Amino acid sequence: HYTSDTTTAFSSVTHICRDVNYGWLIRYLHANGASMFFICLFLHVGRGIYYGSYTMVETWNVGIVLLFAVMATAFMGYVLPWGQMSFWGATVITNLLSAIPYIGTTLVEWIWGGFSVDKATLTRFFAFHFILPFIIAALAMVHLLFLHETGSNNPTGLDSDADKIPFHPYYTIKDLLGVLLLLIALMILVLFFPDILGDPDNYTPANPLNTPAHIKPEWYFLFAYAILRSIPNKLGGVLALILSILILTTLPLL
Repeated sequence: HYTSDTTTAFSSVTHICRDVNYGWLIRYLHANGASMFFICLFLHVGRGIYYGSYTMVETWNVGIVLLFAVMATAFMGYVLPWGQMSFWGATVITNLLSAIPYIGTTLVEWIWGGFSVDKATLTRFFAFHFILPFIIAALAMVHLLFLHETGSNNPTGLDSDADKIPFHPYYTIKDLLGVLLLLIALMILVLFFPDILGDPDNYTPANPLNTPAHIKPEWYFLFAYAILRSIPNKLGGVLALILSILILTTLPLL
């Protein structure tokens, strides 16, 4: 039902929500599910830092690659509805690459498939938004394989075989409870407050001639956006943005 064409992308999303059976439910589950996913992701990273899981270097570094891949997937997905914030967000973020010396401008035009964010960009983002989850699934398997080799960490930081207990039923019950609570929270969000995390400007079709007063990303990218905006130099802001995540790779050296 969705079409990755600049003339019909916005109306196709409207069609899915209004005319397709339970299309509105799938759309809001997908959009708000991304927010729930990032909540789990940030909690997972925080737990890893608190418990010192970064000492398991391979597992930790694969996790950082996963974080980049998930953020890229979410960004491309946000562009697909082709609302005002989708278009201008894509324009601003992709334009950041032009700060790279020598190759920046050429790289941006190569990503765009032209001289601005247009049909070629939307088609590419749609393709990558579909392909990247499979790569993420493969990376998650690698992440788990490394974790299986080393074992998980704990609050004490001590590794004792005497204290080990079977994963099932002890941890499966705990995990099921956590999953159930998250699903309840997601359903409350979807059924009662479906648009609360969405930007009002994104409910207007993309218009290259009308720039929104405030161009801002989804809440889960606000930390990176704040770092970018706090540095007046374009290249400095881009480097700081990338380093805000890459700094996690230095934790095993502590």
